[in-house]
Amino acid sequence: MEQIIVTLFTRQRCSLCEKAKKAILEVKQDWDFTLEEIDIDESDELTELYGIMIPVVHFNGEEVAFGIIDKNDIRNRLHEKIKTFKLK
Repeated sequence: MEQIIVTLFTRQRCSLCEKAKKAILEVKQDWDFTLEEIDIDESDELTELYGIMIPVVHFNGEEVAFGIIDKNDIRNRLHEKIKTFKLK
């Protein structure tokens, strides 16, 4: 099965980003995925794209959540993604 890459777009001094990372790490205890974290302040393009939306979560490049990140929502979306992989 294809490895899922969870990308968290974040920035420093962002309390919502810290909470999102904590929620994703909790989910990671039960799910096998790679987590990458990208600071949008290191890219003008990303800052323009996500500046007011962060934190933003992608699964394999597809946006799945932004703003307040709920660990149950992340779990449900991972489950949907796994089902999609199995159907291919």
